Amino acid sequence: MAKAKPNLRVASDRLNTPTDLDPADTKKIAQGLTILASDLLALYIKTKNFHWHMSGPHFRDYHLLLDEQGEQIFGIIDDVAERARKIGGTTLRSLGQAEKLKRVPDNDADYVSPLDMLAELRDDNRNLTANMRELHEVTDEANDVSTTSLLEEWIDQSERRTWFLYEITRDATQGGH
Repeated sequence: MAKAKPNLRVASDRLNTPTDLDPADTKKIAQGLTILASDLLALYIKTKNFHWHMSGPHFRDYHLLLDEQGEQIFGIIDDVAERARKIGGTTLRSLGQAEKLKRVPDNDADYVSPLDMLAELRDDNRNLTANMRELHEVTDEANDVSTTSLLEEWIDQSERRTWFLYEITRDATQGGH
C-alpha cells in the first residue's frame, strides 16, 4: 500500500482558530505578540542572570526584587503566546526563533556592577513598554479588544518595574538629587 501524502492544507488548518478579526490583522497581531514573547523571554533570562550574579551591600534587596520581577515577566510569556493562538495565529517555536526576533540585548559580561545591572534592566523595561505601546496601536486599530486590554495590563506592569529600577538607580545617575 502506498504511503499517503500529508494534506498540507488540512495540516495548516489544524492551527487555524476561528476568529472574527480580519485575517490580515490577525497575522500582524500574532507576529507582534511573537516578537513580544521573544522580548519577554530575553528579558526574563537577563533579569535572572542579574539576580543570580548580584553582589554588594544591597544584595538581599536587589536579589529579591529581581526575583520578583523575573517571576512577573515569566508569568506574562505564556499569556502572550496563548493570545496569539487564540486569535488564530502561531507563536514561538524555538529559542533560535526567539533569538532572531528579540529586541532586548544580551549581557554576557563576567561582572556587571549592581547599579549597572539595575540601570540596564530599567532601560530594557522602558524599551519594552514603548514596544508594547506600538503593538497596542495595532491591536486597537484592529478592534482586538482583548489583546489591547491585556497589553494595557502588561504595560502597567512594565512601567512599575521601570519605576522601581529608576528609583533605585536615581541617586547614581543624578548625583544624589
